[in-house]
Amino acid sequence: MTTIQTKPLTPQFGVEISGIDLADVRADSLFPELRALFEEHSALLFRGQDVSDEQHMALAKLFGPIEDRQADERKPGEKFEVPKVSNVQEDGSTTGEMDLKTLNLKSNFLWHSDSTFLPTPALTNILIGRVVTTEGGATELASTRAAWAAMPEELKERVRNRGIWHRYSHSRRKISPELAKLPMFNKWPDQHWNAVWQNPTNGQEALYVASHAFKVDGYDETESQALLDELIAFCTQPEFVYSHRWNVGDVLIWDQRAVMHRGTPWPYEQPRTLSSICSTATKADGIDLIRVPA
Repeated sequence: MTTIQTKPLTPQFGVEISGIDLADVRADSLFPELRALFEEHSALLFRGQDVSDEQHMALAKLFGPIEDRQADERKPGEKFEVPKVSNVQEDGSTTGEMDLKTLNLKSNFLWHSDSTFLPTPALTNILIGRVVTTEGGATELASTRAAWAAMPEELKERVRNRGIWHRYSHSRRKISPELAKLPMFNKWPDQHWNAVWQNPTNGQEALYVASHAFKVDGYDETESQALLDELIAFCTQPEFVYSHRWNVGDVLIWDQRAVMHRGTPWPYEQPRTLSSICSTATKADGIDLIRVPA
């Protein structure tokens, strides 16, 4: 019988889980316990795992439908491949610092939740360390649940019961206007979500915001950006942040409803590859709670 052991990642959120092989997780075995820990702690860390791409996909499907941003680009019969967050090119070389691929990686250094710009956003990301660097390249998580609970009421009131608009190209434009023009960042219309996402399992509220956010209802875009910057700055104070230094085989899973994340720089001549699968939020995850009526 498997005994799951946990220890806190921070006093505010997150747990490191040991005593479990993720390859053994099934819908009726171990996953219910993991899902309960996910709902309670918002972030889960597993070390020293040997997870194939097939096992990665199977685990992601337990959380919900696998997000596929390139479904419209895939040729008939072409299979979904696990996305890689990587600076490694097909010939094994690394991209230059000002290459558009590297600039896109740099845009991930902005605090964000994945897929707020999609018609249905992500519930979770399952990130696995495949090739790691000797320095830098951390992934940082910020609990917008813990931050919202600690936030001064005056700041809460400026955004409570308002919708926030999200656009993929908005975050890319902060890094490079040329990057923002690429078709892949302009495939979806602007999305409108409530500022606060309540967890339907435990009732906990979290601020739902990202670098893709560009306008808050009731404010013009200049006012909105100032407010969004203030909210993100509050949520990313050190007491609400966990910084993960990668080792090969580490697996990090977090709740996109209640956690923002970002990458950090590394020496770009060093290869770095993480496998990343997002699972899409469903009605059971409270997606209807953040839809703003048209």
